Amino acid sequence: MDETLGEPPTSAVFLDNCHFSQVIFNNVEKFYVPGGDITCYYTLTQHIAPRRKDWVGIFRVGWKTTREYYTFMWAPFPVDLSGDSVVQQQIQFRAYYLPKDDEYYQFCYVDEEGVVRGASVPFQFRAETEDDILVVTTQGEVEEIEQQNKDLLKENKELKESCLCLQKQNLGLQEELRLAQEKMKELEGEVCFLQTGNLELRRAQELQAGEMSSAQMNLASVREQNLTLGKENKELQKGLESLRSSCEKLELEGNFLKEENKRLMEQNGCRERELQQFKEHNQEVSSEKEQLENRLKTTLDHMDQLQSQVLNQEKEMESLVRMDHDKTEQLEQLKEENRQLRITVTEQHQNRDLAKELEEKNHLFQILERKKDEIDEKNLRLRQENNELLMRLSESSDYSARVAVPLAQVPTRPPESADLLFGNPYYDSLESSAVNVPSVKKCPLCHEVFSDDIGPRQYEDHVRSHILDCPFCDETFGDKQVYDDHMYCHSLE
Repeated sequence: MDETLGEPPTSAVFLDNCHFSQVIFNNVEKFYVPGGDITCYYTLTQHIAPRRKDWVGIFRVGWKTTREYYTFMWAPFPVDLSGDSVVQQQIQFRAYYLPKDDEYYQFCYVDEEGVVRGASVPFQFRAETEDDILVVTTQGEVEEIEQQNKDLLKENKELKESCLCLQKQNLGLQEELRLAQEKMKELEGEVCFLQTGNLELRRAQELQAGEMSSAQMNLASVREQNLTLGKENKELQKGLESLRSSCEKLELEGNFLKEENKRLMEQNGCRERELQQFKEHNQEVSSEKEQLENRLKTTLDHMDQLQSQVLNQEKEMESLVRMDHDKTEQLEQLKEENRQLRITVTEQHQNRDLAKELEEKNHLFQILERKKDEIDEKNLRLRQENNELLMRLSESSDYSARVAVPLAQVPTRPPESADLLFGNPYYDSLESSAVNVPSVKKCPLCHEVFSDDIGPRQYEDHVRSHILDCPFCDETFGDKQVYDDHMYCHSLE
């Protein structure tokens, strides 16, 4: 329609959420003659605050959502508007855009949020007739109509009973789902408690300076935990696919949660046994402390081998960082699927089931984000353990006396090997030309390399030029495509 500027704001709001008494339509005829323009008169009460994108539409009687309008016109904004007075308004519909059939229609006032604020009495578009038609029916036809009405009433009653039964079943399923979610939260709390206990045990083991083999066992256990986390991530993805099925799979999910609970209880028993073993091991360590002091001299002979093992551990840390990056990309994919689901929700009618599925996906998405945060914390703890291990090795008095050399004979280490005890083995310290290599700066977004001649202000300005700020919220983006998708989501709201 050329008199409208785009589509009006609509929604899937049902009739129970509408307020039809805030706008009153006046002088509505029983029928309007086709081929002529009609004028709609209405009154804005003090209970409504008109806005720029409010509109008046013509709806066929029996409509369910505001998307089912036949035609509409933007409601004029009142010139003189006060809070305690009513305002008389009128709007004219052109004959070209009016319905051509003889169905019943009505005027509806819809605000910019798609909520109906007022509705008129029904009317028709038909030619004016001079005389009304008198319909005469016989007693048999009346009895037949009454019998049909009784049958319809009986059928209506049965439908209401079935509807109540379905509502009860729906409430039961919702209660089962809520119980399953609560059980899942309890299991997550138990997992966090067990992980906290494991962290305390690791810190207790770190107090033993000579426990080099225990550090390797800790790294192996961290790798096993990362593998189990990967398996749990796959299981969560499978659970996300299974949630798209019908409510009948809730029983299977309940059984799965029971099995998961049993497995966690078994893990809890294993952790308790490990805790007991660690306590016994600590007692043995206290008795073997004197022997370990005598073995320290022989341990220093193997420090070169331990250095290579530390480098291998750093490589494993890099692999863990890559795994973290892969999981971050998986989370981005889930965000993209979540955004597409939100777009499809605005295009579908009566989407209660889809809204439930979206809430469940949001819940699983939050769980995945928490899992990712836990993995980040574990990676950070691994880095701290590696740094503390290197610091303990450097603080050893016998080893410091053995590896000490004159300052003039020690080559200057590059900045990238400053955190390593023995320096970078791949760095050629004997080459005098390496001293003259200029340091470089690399942009983390476009990977452009800058020489050391560029100032810190220019480098920061270059990095900030890639960062895009959202004008509607506080989020920032480094990717132009992700920023465009985010702005598109704001445009749909």
